[in-house]
Amino acid sequence: MKLLEVNCVIVLLGSLTWAPATATTFTLPSPWGYRCDADRCVKEENTGVDTLVTLNTCKLTCGPYGVLWPKPTTATVGNEVAEFLPTNVTYVTACVGEVCSLLETAIEIFKDNLQRYHPDYASGSAPWEGPWAPDTVAHTLHIAVDVTGKETRITLDTDESYDLLVATTGDVTSASISAPTFFGARHALETLSQLVEYQENRDSLMIVTTAKVTDSPVFKYRGIILDTSRNYISVESIKRSLDSMAANKLNSFHWHITDSHSFPLYLETLPNMAYYGAYSPRQVYYPADVRHLVEYGRVRGVRVLPEFDAPAHVGNGWQWTEKEESLGKLAVCVNREPWQSFCVEPPCGQLNLANPNMYKLLGQIYDEMVQLFSPIDLFHFGGDEVNLNCWNTTEEIVTWMNDNNFGLSSDAYYQQWGIFQEKARQLLTAANGGTEVPGIMWTSHLTEAGHVDRYLNNSQYIIQIWTTGDDPVIGELLNKNFRVIFSNYDAWYLDCGMGAWVGAGNNWCSPYKGWQTVYDNSPYAMAISQTGSPHPDLVLGGEAALWTEQGDDTTVDSKLWPRGAALAERLWTNPDTNWEAAETRFIHHRQRLVMRGIMAQRVQPEWCHQNEGLCYL
Repeated sequence: MKLLEVNCVIVLLGSLTWAPATATTFTLPSPWGYRCDADRCVKEENTGVDTLVTLNTCKLTCGPYGVLWPKPTTATVGNEVAEFLPTNVTYVTACVGEVCSLLETAIEIFKDNLQRYHPDYASGSAPWEGPWAPDTVAHTLHIAVDVTGKETRITLDTDESYDLLVATTGDVTSASISAPTFFGARHALETLSQLVEYQENRDSLMIVTTAKVTDSPVFKYRGIILDTSRNYISVESIKRSLDSMAANKLNSFHWHITDSHSFPLYLETLPNMAYYGAYSPRQVYYPADVRHLVEYGRVRGVRVLPEFDAPAHVGNGWQWTEKEESLGKLAVCVNREPWQSFCVEPPCGQLNLANPNMYKLLGQIYDEMVQLFSPIDLFHFGGDEVNLNCWNTTEEIVTWMNDNNFGLSSDAYYQQWGIFQEKARQLLTAANGGTEVPGIMWTSHLTEAGHVDRYLNNSQYIIQIWTTGDDPVIGELLNKNFRVIFSNYDAWYLDCGMGAWVGAGNNWCSPYKGWQTVYDNSPYAMAISQTGSPHPDLVLGGEAALWTEQGDDTTVDSKLWPRGAALAERLWTNPDTNWEAAETRFIHHRQRLVMRGIMAQRVQPEWCHQNEGLCYL
């Protein structure tokens, strides 16, 4: 193919302008404009006859919620904007103690998010060049934040509500925020940032001149699970996930750190765990990394919740104990073959119930994890997918079961598993200075029909449901007054829909869970279908899960986002409409996440973003 150098003609409001073919960009205003019609931005040619606005202006001001995500409890958003520069942001705070320093950090994050609206943002700044109109240069965004409470750590009892009032007088737009806690105020700053956009034609920012938002979440627990054992996920990638969670008002990062595949957590009293268990010396989370992530999440309104999965899902990292005569074999079936006989996926491994030294080491692990994630208000024990055949074909365990007259039946092993879990709970409590915190456990054989109250106490445990949304166990758990967190795989497993990683075909939980499926999955609806009641006192919320058999740094953003945002609106608002009513806001929010450095997956062609309501079946 031969390329010919030609000149191009650009038409603007009837005039002709010649531009050389070698030009890489053109900065003329778009020939298109937008008007808001029935809460939809309609694209039209800008002939100068009608008053049309830019796409971003229309997105901000069209409809009762503009492009706020997640949808607030109540909101009124004005239809006019004022232009300003990111350097013209001032603030005052009314707060007490450590809340004040947290607010300072949150406001700096807010200001950085404003910078990121610029298309050429890079490395912490953007090239704002103008020239600007005098009223743009003079306009100030002034923020006043009033936090009445002293709470600095999020818990299940944290009040995350806030009120936000935006008003404009002359050359000042005032944003007044009031909240009972730092976390509510932080959410208000996030909402305020979403009332701001880039003014495409004048290289400035713009904010709606009036808005009133009263907001609070429906569910206490709104989370993302990230597995960093099957494949290592870097600290920087985890930080991006926390950034995106903050943008979506999600409040719980459930960190599945270890598994049978690897043990990437460095423990100062047990360095051999990572030495034997990490994929490489570069793929390790050191104490400074963990503490940094815990604080990074806290100032973004996110608890970083540790999981140590046991008694199954252990293996690599435990081999060193066999070399220590004083310890012996603390994990059995490690990398045992054929794996199908001893675990749900390779590699295998379970704790050795017959060796009392296992509890000594488990207590040391809990000691360090509590210190790293302190203060903890929840702890995830894992506790699923135990393979009885592993234990029942391990000579040391079979001998121990027989010598103690426990028997070798399934119920006998479940009984010992239950005893293990109680000992684990006591060890965690001791590690936490004697203070009990609720434990979270996955649904498992211990929670199946007729089992749960034989082994677990509903005042001590929260059950996380990973089976399907119509699993009858849901109803039994609620009827027995267990608190629950939903992660049903038929809607909220984000690793589904890939080719198989063992064998051929598709992976076990296919098909892919589109954002629409994620959005429409209602915890209350599932509870009602099983019991006739939403059980708001027991249904704490939910999490979307990303297991990383087929994920790493190159894909974690696109697998989690923007589908995680669909989860966020479901858990924050629990809307009474399905995904269709949220689509235009969702598409724009995905664009916003990308501007914030999140490589969120494309949902539609850009044409759909610019032509609302026209991409439909």
